[in-house]
Amino acid sequence: MDKFIEQLPFFTPELRNLGTELSAFVEQQIEPRAMDEEDPDARLREYVGMLGQIGVLEFAVALPGTKLQSRAICLIRETLSYSSALADLAFVMQGLGTYAISQAAPEHVRDFWVTRAAEGKSIAAFALTEPEAGSDVASLKTTAERDGDTYIINGRKRFISNAGVADFYTVFARTGTEESGRASLSAFVVGARVPGVTVVERIPMLAAHPIGEIELNNCRVPAEDMVGAEGDGFLLAMRTLDMFRASVGAAACGMARRALDEAVRYAGSRKQFGRLLAEHQLVQEKLADSVTELDAARLLVYRAAYLKDTATGRVTRETSEAKLYATEAACRIIDHAVQIHGGAGLVRGNVVERLYRDVRALRIYEGTSEIQKLIIATQLMKD
Repeated sequence: MDKFIEQLPFFTPELRNLGTELSAFVEQQIEPRAMDEEDPDARLREYVGMLGQIGVLEFAVALPGTKLQSRAICLIRETLSYSSALADLAFVMQGLGTYAISQAAPEHVRDFWVTRAAEGKSIAAFALTEPEAGSDVASLKTTAERDGDTYIINGRKRFISNAGVADFYTVFARTGTEESGRASLSAFVVGARVPGVTVVERIPMLAAHPIGEIELNNCRVPAEDMVGAEGDGFLLAMRTLDMFRASVGAAACGMARRALDEAVRYAGSRKQFGRLLAEHQLVQEKLADSVTELDAARLLVYRAAYLKDTATGRVTRETSEAKLYATEAACRIIDHAVQIHGGAGLVRGNVVERLYRDVRALRIYEGTSEIQKLIIATQLMKD
């Protein structure tokens, strides 16, 4: 990590060492592969295996008797995303896909999948979003009906990261209706090879990202593979997103930091009108705005992560502020970097061009910027 982390009071020596050691690993093992976008499925599998071998996935996957540290997750995501958004995805999806399992699944189910995910031997996915239900989770249409010792699941899940690559999915489905009329949701562990599970579409995205739509057609799942009790699904989904929301901001900071480094390097070597770009005041303005916004974003992210690790109550507003500001700021910083590069910043294969594509999704997934603003305002009024 750079000197910024050393200046903050939020970290233990162990966490700082984690950042330093991982930075060296990423520079040696991830960076040389980062520009290869030919086969994202194969690259993601490779990253999961690599991160499992060095023990990094254990910081995202809550093994029995352990508690996740938000600060560690944020440090790791910032470090990985500095070089590769796909490596960052490989890391965080192991956490998103297993968090509910680690918290509420029967012991034998939990231990099997969580251990395999932490070792990088099985790839996880989090199947919540549907064609007609994104931010409005209560509108889920996928159903799970009890049939003896099994549940029969029917429905579709769209924009599912790792669809077609994952070995198992944490699937959220309706198991009833509450008195208020809202859907009663439950969660299930569903193996990718279970009969009735089909990847119906792989969705080409702006950035190289294994994502798609899965269909569950009369998919029969043992009742013991339910995560928690009937009706616990909504709470488990929200707890999962709450655990990882600040880390989305950390990933954005990693991308923004890389873009700023590239912009400084380019501005310090490229001449226009007889002077270095870095000597032009309007370029200096972009660099000044970028580093100030980056510092502010990182402060919000690591404050939220520290509070998540140490506070006794919920830190909903702080994590939403971190996610909102860091992702929005990262888009502005990367846009500045592309502008400073000029035409070179638009060339496929340029680092800032790749970052421009990679960063855009962060303002949408795990709660759009608009949803974060609603959460922040609601919490502010409660406080």
